[in-house]
Amino acid sequence: MGGPMLPGRPGNLTAYQEARLQELWTATLQVFGIQARDRPEDAGNSQQSGSDAVTQDKKAKKKKHSVFRRQKEEDDGEASTDQDDKYGQGKDFQQVIATQDPEKLRNAFWSMVKHDHPDGLLLRFLRARKWDVHNALIMLIATMNWRMKEQHVDDDIMKNGEGQAMADSSSSKAAVKKEAEDFLAQLRLGKSFLHGTDREGRPMCFVRVRLHKQGEQSNTSLERYTVYTIETARLLLASNVDTAAIVFDMTGFSMANMDYAPVKFMIKCFEANYPESLGVVLVHKSPWIFQVWNIIKGWLDPVVASKVHFTKNLEELEKFVEKSHIIKELGGDDPYEYRYIECNPGENDRISDENTRQGLVEERAGTVREYEKVTQEWIADSQNRAALQQKRDDLAGRLRSGYWQLDPYVRARSLYDRTGLIREGGLIQFYGESETPNAPNPPVAVPHKGPPPVQHRADDVD
Repeated sequence: MGGPMLPGRPGNLTAYQEARLQELWTATLQVFGIQARDRPEDAGNSQQSGSDAVTQDKKAKKKKHSVFRRQKEEDDGEASTDQDDKYGQGKDFQQVIATQDPEKLRNAFWSMVKHDHPDGLLLRFLRARKWDVHNALIMLIATMNWRMKEQHVDDDIMKNGEGQAMADSSSSKAAVKKEAEDFLAQLRLGKSFLHGTDREGRPMCFVRVRLHKQGEQSNTSLERYTVYTIETARLLLASNVDTAAIVFDMTGFSMANMDYAPVKFMIKCFEANYPESLGVVLVHKSPWIFQVWNIIKGWLDPVVASKVHFTKNLEELEKFVEKSHIIKELGGDDPYEYRYIECNPGENDRISDENTRQGLVEERAGTVREYEKVTQEWIADSQNRAALQQKRDDLAGRLRSGYWQLDPYVRARSLYDRTGLIREGGLIQFYGESETPNAPNPPVAVPHKGPPPVQHRADDVD
């Protein structure tokens, strides 16, 4: 893909940042029960004959300290800190380490990776914790536990999705029926939806605040809908566009629309569980009554708060979004109108194909094992690090394409699959002819002003 290579991402790391990434990989693999190697094994021509000072220093610390104790390095003046742990993830980390099977944690991690470059995922946590390895590890493990034990992101929310909600809406069990109806009501309303890109090529999520009324849906369904939307948006990100934009449309806002609980949950998601995923937040046409911003701002991490911008009119919104990409509803030229398309019969049949799914899972597991092995060699062998990094990138490409082959067998189809935004094989088509409910069309490029729409395939890697 074209576009500038962002700093602190795969392929664009300083020596200091690469060393921190290696330390985090060492600690993460140790949590998974995979011990560090002193030298490469079966690495062909990649025989270790020495290591640089950073690696030697890292190895010395590794021998003296467990990954479960605080690292106190102060390289480049960057010291460890607990000040960012406002969600108590340190306590969660200790509990997970004490109670969870390492292999289950390993499986949860690779499930979380999905189509991402594994380095890219770890680097999000390092950037969020200012390159402090210990704090990044705490955040990573706590997030895996949140996904696996609290929200059941992959084995429920994404696997069952809209199709199961449709089935559950006819359940004889009142509680099950209620949760399903609440979840579907938000989709049908279009309370929030994914569409288009901003001037930086970031996928946009529009939130129509006026459509939310406190108490209309349960907190459980609100949280499920929030995680479902964020996790679906993850699928739209690419190597050179790895953050999203949120546009809060405050048109028609009244205090009846204000609900602190889902706002707090959304903030926690982005700060604690989806780090470095927000590019910009646009609060559009906020009325004077929206003085609660001063309260909300106090809940935000200063870095997140700095990404929030208020736009009063179309002209101000155009500073962030090309007019051709601003939907007609907000005064722009994009004719898109949200419409929910109901689930198609049989669209999730592949989830029941256990033989094919298992074959793809085993193939991915083999690539994971190879990636872990080469990662250990990359950490240990400084002389052949560039070649080993290339091998790791190639394997990351295989993981990416392999995920998109596996995707229909582990993720229920969504509105965005039915409309053609997410296409078979991982093609993301932000602008173009939509699919009809029963007959997929090939991607069609549509001329438009501004930056080209981000399109990425399964074989795009950092």
